[in-house]
Amino acid sequence: MASLSEKTFVTEQRRVLLTGVNGFTGKYVRAELEAAGYTVIGAVVGAPSGPNEVILDITSLDNCRRVMETVRPDYVIHLAAISFVQHADVEAFYHVNVIGTLNLIQAIADAGLSPQRVLVASSANIYGNAKAGVISEEQPPEPVNHYATSKLAMEYMVRTWCDRLPIVITRPFNYTGVGQAPHFLIPKIVSHFTRRAAVIELGNLDVERDFSDVRMVARAYRGLLEHDCAGQVVNICSGRPYAIRDILGLMREIAGYEIDVRVNPAFVRHSEVKTLVGSTEKLRRLIGELNYIPLEETLRWMVSAK
Repeated sequence: MASLSEKTFVTEQRRVLLTGVNGFTGKYVRAELEAAGYTVIGAVVGAPSGPNEVILDITSLDNCRRVMETVRPDYVIHLAAISFVQHADVEAFYHVNVIGTLNLIQAIADAGLSPQRVLVASSANIYGNAKAGVISEEQPPEPVNHYATSKLAMEYMVRTWCDRLPIVITRPFNYTGVGQAPHFLIPKIVSHFTRRAAVIELGNLDVERDFSDVRMVARAYRGLLEHDCAGQVVNICSGRPYAIRDILGLMREIAGYEIDVRVNPAFVRHSEVKTLVGSTEKLRRLIGELNYIPLEETLRWMVSAK
């Protein structure tokens, strides 16, 4: 396999460097962009599996520089992160999410690039236990865990570059779909129902979340590449709250059977964000309507893929 320095990439002006390409979200973003005619150069941690992939360690500034100088992308979408809230290594949140992002942005500048858009994924978790009901981008951040704190720190760092690069920061709320890791809430629930398990153990059943379909999220990211949104912070969300009880109810209807739901105190987080529902106003204003996919349809899609 050719080394990074030996690779030759297409020269058309629609090249996207996509970090986290093999992650849950990255696979859908890649498919969405390629279907729209973009050439996606996927940044991977391990060995490349295809011709349009490069090895990228975002914790290494030198490696980031080499990749930027070789690929010279027209767009950058940065999804790579430690994203599981309960990840055991606290330091990794900051090393990867903050310093890794800094290295990537610094490398863009050091390579003398002028990309048309740099999209950096943050998280709605930065809002914490906000009491505002439907949360707009103007809501003051109140992070309550290390994941959210690392993402907020990343945002502040990224904003120092907004006068030099056309950066947009996204704050995705919860989303799901086929291929999401089984330790996340909805895949866990779907798996229990499709296996016809007798019992499921969950945490707080009254927690409310704004769940989107990952395919809608991918469309939103493409829209943000194609519209004038440089310097903006944008929620990616549906604006529709669902309590865990609601999701269990939908799955009962889809699967056609009742499961014994037990609340396990070990799954109830001390710093649990009780309600997290986003405003879609700014996103719709920037890129138009996205044809939101109802959660029931997403759940049926996930069930059919089992």
